[in-house]
Amino acid sequence: MGFRGGLAVLAATAIVSGCGEGSDFAIRPASGQQPDQAPPAGALHSYADRLRADHTARVAAAQRWGLKKVPLTPPAPPGKKPRITTREGFEVTGHEDLNLPPVFTTVPTRHRVVFLTIDDGAEKDPEFLRMTTELRIPYTAFLSDYLVKDDYGYFEKMQSTGVALNNHTLHHPYLPGLSYRGQKREICGMQDVIEKRYGRRPALFRPPFGNYNRDTLRAAKACGVKYAPLWNAEVFADHWEYREGDRDLHPGDIVLSHFRGRAEGAGTMPDMVRRFLNKVTEKGYAVARLEDYL
Repeated sequence: MGFRGGLAVLAATAIVSGCGEGSDFAIRPASGQQPDQAPPAGALHSYADRLRADHTARVAAAQRWGLKKVPLTPPAPPGKKPRITTREGFEVTGHEDLNLPPVFTTVPTRHRVVFLTIDDGAEKDPEFLRMTTELRIPYTAFLSDYLVKDDYGYFEKMQSTGVALNNHTLHHPYLPGLSYRGQKREICGMQDVIEKRYGRRPALFRPPFGNYNRDTLRAAKACGVKYAPLWNAEVFADHWEYREGDRDLHPGDIVLSHFRGRAEGAGTMPDMVRRFLNKVTEKGYAVARLEDYL
């Protein structure tokens, strides 16, 4: 075997070291991910050590949080972003002509990835932050000011872990019941809050309850919004709900959940994350970062 071949074998050995084939806690890449490339010879030992340490940490985290298996590793973000268009039947009059933000429930991709999105901001559970950080699970937050303003610092900690904080209006109203000016106040007002508190104006906006009309998207565009993602499945602490009749997950599906605790549901936010990860991992999906595909 040549020298380069030996490096590749050693690197592969490092990846699977300590983990028997078929183990529930084996770390596997999601479909479509390319294997790691072996480093230069001088860095081989430190590279192998890092792989072993990473594997050990991920197995320990999965066991600590009561997962059935270690979550799959997502593929690298696509070099060429997919073209995002409005889902058929979700258009408003003049959608394309006015270049309004696309409304979509799934991102077109061949990779077996799904995207976790969490709405509102009512529950501020420190265990949720610790769990998602230790498991390295990406997600996207859509915040409403009336629910987050009592603890902006909680979401600052969330942002520091790489989570994007996006717009879910100031007061979570039924937007189609408001005038264009009223909708614009709700959307632009939340853009201002997030920029002031967290340093950037969001590109993503999700209308409360998933309800919108032409004025909603016109106002969102005027406020600087580029995308209006909805969802194709919803996960709770004790069950799942689906938009599609097959009641299943699909590559690129956006999954909705909420910042809710035991007082308002059947379990805690870590319970929700556990149910979510057990399902997607068993189905062969990794969790990817939505913004990386937009």
